[in-house]
Amino acid sequence: MEKNTPEKKFKVGGISATVWRNTVLRDGKQDSYCTVSIERSYKDKQGAWQRTNSFRTHDLPRAALVLQEAYKYVAFNDAIEKEVTV
Repeated sequence: MEKNTPEKKFKVGGISATVWRNTVLRDGKQDSYCTVSIERSYKDKQGAWQRTNSFRTHDLPRAALVLQEAYKYVAFNDAIEKEVTV
């Protein structure tokens, strides 16, 4: 099985949004769609890097920014793929 790798990653500080392209077979034709994952990286008390999908109040503006950039990327690239004007 082929491992899916990120198509694009947007990061501001410890907050990141990752765009994943997924390929499926629909009605005998290959089609693709994107999903976006979001996470916060931080160091724990021992100094080891950890990841979570929980955000503190002051993380939310950065989360909104990376999600907005991920949305623009996906919308623009899907429009190009489908030859639609955005």
